[in-house]
This record gives sequence, C-alpha cells and structure tokens, in this order.
Amino acid sequence: MKIEPIRWKGDRLELLDQRLLPDQTVYISCKSAAEVAAAIRDMVVRGAPAIGCAAAFGFALDKKNNLNEKRAFETLAASRPTAMNLFWALERMKRAKNPEAEAIAIFEEDLAANRAMGEHGAKLIPDRARVMTYCNTGALATSGHGTALGVIRSAMAKKISVIACETRPYLQGARLTAWECVQERIPCTLITDNMAGHLMSKGEVDVVIVGADRIAANGDTANKIGTYMLAVLARRHRLPFYVAAPTSTFDPKIADGSAVEIEERAGDEVTGYRGMRWAPEGVKVRNPGFDVTPAELISGIVCERGVVLGPDRGRVLAMLK
Repeated sequence: MKIEPIRWKGDRLELLDQRLLPDQTVYISCKSAAEVAAAIRDMVVRGAPAIGCAAAFGFALDKKNNLNEKRAFETLAASRPTAMNLFWALERMKRAKNPEAEAIAIFEEDLAANRAMGEHGAKLIPDRARVMTYCNTGALATSGHGTALGVIRSAMAKKISVIACETRPYLQGARLTAWECVQERIPCTLITDNMAGHLMSKGEVDVVIVGADRIAANGDTANKIGTYMLAVLARRHRLPFYVAAPTSTFDPKIADGSAVEIEERAGDEVTGYRGMRWAPEGVKVRNPGFDVTPAELISGIVCERGVVLGPDRGRVLAMLK
C-alpha cells in the first residue's frame, strides 16, 4: 500500500501522525494500551475502522507485557465513545486466546472488507460521475484502501472525479482526503463545507458517498459532524446519498440513532487551528464531533457483504444475519 496509517512491529505499534499531514509524514511509536489510547484520543489515528485496529494492537501490547487486561480494556474503551469499531474490536480481543494473532486478523479482515466494499460500491457509481465525499474515509481511516474513498478508488476505471468537502473543524477533508487523492492522482476538487449546496444546485454533483462511525439497527448513521447537512441537501437535489462502512460499524443493539453517544470535543478545535486563534477569548463553543443521519435520507449502505438499498430495520438486520 502507498499509504500505511498503522504498522505492527511485534513489540510496538507505529501510527502515522495524521495531525501533521499533509505537511509532515511522521510515525509515533506506541508500546502500551495507554499510549495507543492517547493516540486515539488525540487524533494521531482517526477513522472508526482504524481506531478499532489500533485498539486491538494496543490491547495485544499490554497482554504481551503481562499488564492488567481489564485496565487495558477500560483505557482503550474510554478513548473515543462514538466509534462502534473500537468496542467491536475490544470485545473480540477479550475473547482471544492469542491476542497478537487476533489483532493481526482484525487488521487483515478490515483490509479485505474495504476491498470487497469497494467492488460492491463501485457498481453504484455512474461513468464520469462527480462524487462528493466528506471527512476522510480512505486508507488513513482504515487498515488500507478505505470505505467511501475506497469505493471511489475501486471505481476509478469509470473516469470519475472527487469533490472533497474540507470538513470543519478538524479539516480531515482538506488535509487528508485531498492528500490521499493527490498521492494517487485521483482527480479531486477541494471545497469548503458551505459550498456543497451551491454545487448541487448547479448540477455539478452526481452522487454523495460518506463513511460511518456507528450504524443503528434501523440504518440511522452517525458520522462526522456535517454529514446530516449533506444528506438533507442531497435529498433536496434528488441525488443518491450512500454510506460505506464494514459490518463492524453496525450496532444492532441500538434501535435507532437517538441512542448513539455523540462525543463533544475540545472547544479549541473550533476557535483556531495549530496555534492560530481567530475567535475572541471568552466566547462559548460547541463542538459535537458527530451527527446522526436518519435512514430515510440514505439511498443505500455499502458493506463487505453487499448493498442495503433503502435501509430500514428489516433490511439491515437481514444483512447482518
């Protein structure tokens, strides 16, 4: 792979520090669950599938070093509350007889799922489509290839192009998705988030595809804050709106999106960036990291098993069986 966000070295986990992209390519070495949890919390590694993979290796590190298994689980579980893949991976690790082998299996299964997802999703993308995407859902957000951006990678033979929303406040679209596209020569146009509706109204968008951090039993989808806005705009302009995520992102235990815990992040992500402040001192800030898009606004959910069109509780649960 050209882009390696996660590298397992046996006695340590190396994570590409995504906070420094696109300016610098630096890896951080983690030797314990606590260090991996800190890397997840601080956005060194982000994207639900990548968080799950990193947490699995973090758990394996503490197990290998004969550290407290319960503490490792609790520390990692507390790092990011919304991403379902984190908890799915940790539950697997708790049951594993060989934690290192299990973590490697989770990593490899995610990569295989992404490639399968890409094949299924590519069939939904028309020739020469202008595909709008949000946040970063590529190799950086997974073990490799990607979810929504993975679908785009798999559909490149159709001569498609990407419209990447910058994704405020952490700029994952501007810094990461645009960077991945440049690295692989995928035609990409970067826009600010508030330009999306204008481009749709001018007929310059053909399809929207995003990733997910948690999907409820009825298909309601939690994803990076701003996704709901895009789904509403897509419906207004009669554009297909797809979600791409592996089955490890689904949470059939919750009936709908109202049960998803939405992470509230630090206010300084909104008031400035990388040491530059543009908001006045003392202003009140809200910074929910995610929002929930109702299933009724989603044309289809793409996973490694296929595509759930018109997702609802019956169709989602049937796919998960």
